[in-house]
Amino acid sequence: MAVHVKMRFKKYIKWVLAVLIVLFGLLQLVQPERTNPPIQSDFLTVTKAPAQVVTMFNAACYDCHSNATRWPWYSYVAPMSWQIAQDVSHGRKHVNLSEWPATPDLARKKIEDMSDEIDDGDMPLGKYTMIHKDARLTADQRSELTQWLDGQAAALKAQAGAK
Repeated sequence: MAVHVKMRFKKYIKWVLAVLIVLFGLLQLVQPERTNPPIQSDFLTVTKAPAQVVTMFNAACYDCHSNATRWPWYSYVAPMSWQIAQDVSHGRKHVNLSEWPATPDLARKKIEDMSDEIDDGDMPLGKYTMIHKDARLTADQRSELTQWLDGQAAALKAQAGAK
């Protein structure tokens, strides 16, 4: 009797496994849009950022907050592809470093927000740095970025006050 139950259980497991494999295959048919629109006005170019700042921004920010997203192989595998596309879409809506505003007041506000997010450790997101080790910012890197961003914000504020 125990042998019969074991055989039925094995058969059941095989069916469940087969159904899961078919479902996983069907999920691959529903793919999100992964686009990189043209870059209109790049933040790092506009601000003439120093090389070390460019390196940190490219590693920690540009995949989600620019039109220069790198789409790795796992961004084509559902359901991970859905989450990555959603994160990039949300990141671009919040601040898109490839569509940098020409208005000094808006640019300053965005820079101040970036500085706060980086300083507080809220950016880059933990789920991103878990996979992308080069995006993990040390305390010194966070300090360097926030100091540079704060300097940019102060320059924009002075520019607006001079007008």
